[in-house]
Amino acid sequence: MQAEAMAPGTGHPPLAHHFESLERQAHANRFGVWVFLGSESLLFAVLFASYATYRDINASAFALASRHLDLLLGTFNTLLLITSSFTVALSTYYIKKNNRKAVFALIGLSMLMGIGFIVIKGFEWTADFHEGALPGKYFHLEGVPFQGGNLFFTCYFLLTGLHGAHVVIGLVLLFWAALRVYRNTASAAYDLPVEIAGLYWHLVDLIWIFLYPLLYLV
Repeated sequence: MQAEAMAPGTGHPPLAHHFESLERQAHANRFGVWVFLGSESLLFAVLFASYATYRDINASAFALASRHLDLLLGTFNTLLLITSSFTVALSTYYIKKNNRKAVFALIGLSMLMGIGFIVIKGFEWTADFHEGALPGKYFHLEGVPFQGGNLFFTCYFLLTGLHGAHVVIGLVLLFWAALRVYRNTASAAYDLPVEIAGLYWHLVDLIWIFLYPLLYLV
């Protein structure tokens, strides 16, 4: 009944039959997103722990292999993601003010930085391939022991590749949120699409904040 009483153009989704109100439905949606983000965090926590174990066993080889990564590109990508996380946070602020133009522009800027991150990572991977920093039997990086070096770059491509997939998913979510704002189905009255996309993008940023020092600096 409450769903039928909604004014047209509010942007709220229909009230599902198993919820008492739109507020409870939105709360359940938020809770579901946080549970999903928690599961994603556990996935990367296991991968980080595995990487730390392998690094402890092959400390010298991992250190040598890490020096072959492009620290400048890695640092620039870190700045890109941190800045994009800030602009996403601003978009969640302005949607509550119902400033649709600012939200649309900020999400678009965040997406450009996310795309820039993927492009730069592609150049970095290409340089690694040409240098011989490949996982498995194709590894032939001069001056780095095969066993430890191969293991490092296996972890490197697994972690950065999985993170890159999350960046792409985050870009899709940001595009979806921007589309909702453009169609006026996300507004101050219903800001959940922008909030959900923003939360996921913050996770993407947070994961890279751990990856950057583990792979490039330690």
